[in-house]
Amino acid sequence: MNQRLRTAVIGVGYMGRFHAEKLAATAGAELAVVVDADAARATEIGARLGCAHSTDHKAVLAGLDAACVAVPTERHFEVVRDCLEAGLHVLVEKPLATTLDQADRLLSLAGARHLVLQVGHLQRFNPAFQALAAQPGRPLFIDIERLAPFNARGADVDVVLDLMIHDLDLALALARAPVEAVSACGFRILTDAIDIANARIEFTDGCIANLSASRVSQTPVRKLRVFGQDQYISADLQGHKLRHVRRSAAGIEQSEQAFERTDELRAQTDAFVRTVREGGQPLVSGEQGRRALALALQVGGLVKDRLLRHTETR
Repeated sequence: MNQRLRTAVIGVGYMGRFHAEKLAATAGAELAVVVDADAARATEIGARLGCAHSTDHKAVLAGLDAACVAVPTERHFEVVRDCLEAGLHVLVEKPLATTLDQADRLLSLAGARHLVLQVGHLQRFNPAFQALAAQPGRPLFIDIERLAPFNARGADVDVVLDLMIHDLDLALALARAPVEAVSACGFRILTDAIDIANARIEFTDGCIANLSASRVSQTPVRKLRVFGQDQYISADLQGHKLRHVRRSAAGIEQSEQAFERTDELRAQTDAFVRTVREGGQPLVSGEQGRRALALALQVGGLVKDRLLRHTETR
């Protein structure tokens, strides 16, 4: 594929406008059009980035090669389906869909048409996480904490699909083993959906992951620690650093790795365009997006069941 990909960004709200900026600056792609239900927003972004604009995604799909979908979660299935049916490769914001049936239908459609379907689990492109995932040996225990102040922007879904799904994907990538058992708890605080949740994931090789997510915290917190035989590694994904603590014949050794700060969204965009142009599998495939979604839905279901049981006993 020698020509630049003609692309669209569908949904140019908070995240979508960043996607549009990255595609507009990518050498292998041309941002042909932006689409948003808010006509004023679509017009403003289109004018700023020098591309066409529309309020109807179906009206602009002809003649395009690929699309980035950043509409609200409940519209992911509809819009991604329309793009795939029109023959477009798709990068979709997480989660892939809202149900496993929807996810399976999208995977089947992409597979039948030999189209790239990539899911936007952004932290997989963080150089510190990539170095962590490349460490030898298997993890014994994974501890991840993600706390954030309340933001109405993500409140259309619960905290598991809004925030924890990022870390469920990271835990799956680190453990590299099937899930054996899941337990979870959570609570509604400021919305009618789950605002704080904790999950314990047990893998078939004995690894255990403990994940906490909150969107009602005063101070943002991001912690990721991986414990293995004779060592543990603490990851600062925001600071692009890893801290190693190891046991050796000389005693306990400590060291730190720092990585050049990377624009993960740009790296994700470049990887998507490169995969479409050159072939191969995306770093976060539709299948991996489905796996994270399945685990998130399982966690969310366990949290809701527990809340229901305790409500009924009051």
